Amino acid sequence: MLDRSTSGPAPAPITIGQVRFEWGTRTYVMGIINATPDSFSGDGVVDPRVAVQLAEQMVQGGADIIDIGAESTRPEFAPIDADDEWSRLHLILGPVRRAVDVPVSVDTSKAEVARRAFEYGADALNDVTGLLGDPDMPRVLAAAGVPAVIMHNQRGREFGGDVMKDVRAGLRESITAAQVAGVPEDRLIVDPGYGFGWGPVRDFEMIRRLEELRPLGRPILLGTSRKSSIGYIIDRPAQERIYGTAATVALGIAHGADLVRVHDVVEMVQVSKVADAIVRGAVK
Repeated sequence: MLDRSTSGPAPAPITIGQVRFEWGTRTYVMGIINATPDSFSGDGVVDPRVAVQLAEQMVQGGADIIDIGAESTRPEFAPIDADDEWSRLHLILGPVRRAVDVPVSVDTSKAEVARRAFEYGADALNDVTGLLGDPDMPRVLAAAGVPAVIMHNQRGREFGGDVMKDVRAGLRESITAAQVAGVPEDRLIVDPGYGFGWGPVRDFEMIRRLEELRPLGRPILLGTSRKSSIGYIIDRPAQERIYGTAATVALGIAHGADLVRVHDVVEMVQVSKVADAIVRGAVK
């Protein structure tokens, strides 16, 4: 388990929207809104009124940031083009952005969708290709001047024999792409890509070894919520994986996660608070 007293200084704070994220003080919670009809977890939202209600409930439940995506990234998902993705996204993004007072990030790997989203009020980017899926994305991100979550995506890559070595190499590639385009490294949050091309054994190894990302010097996001590796262990459909998700969130925090991306905000905020009290000594 990560010894936070000897793991070096926490990454410098990042301001997302109007909110300053002070890494190391507590674990932050990102609530998921899937503006898709084919979400793997069965929680797709296409009605703006329902999305606003969900976002408001998440904020009331303790979410620090809302993440909206309009294209499924589940295994073997059916890709859509930028216009179709934007037609879904803008219907949800605008109303949610106006309804909540926490930052809103956009989950996309398409530069044109990201550009439109930033113009529409998105405060950050969450790119599951780590800026490597669209050659224009680093430039668009640099021009927008907003923070980004960059994820290592193992799908389509050859396994090199060591999970965290592959993850670190992929994230360094993404960090370099950002820097070349003029994106300061201190705007980046790293995500090891739990559930993206690994399988249960390596997914769980990733959590056990999460602290090995600390030398990158960036805040760490962990996104395990309802994923198939959890279902593999507990033999439950996506909507019944709250307790399994809670285990991964608690242990992820113990091993160094700074931000967790979740569907079940109320429950995972509670998990995070108790884990912080144990791991960080965050008891008032």
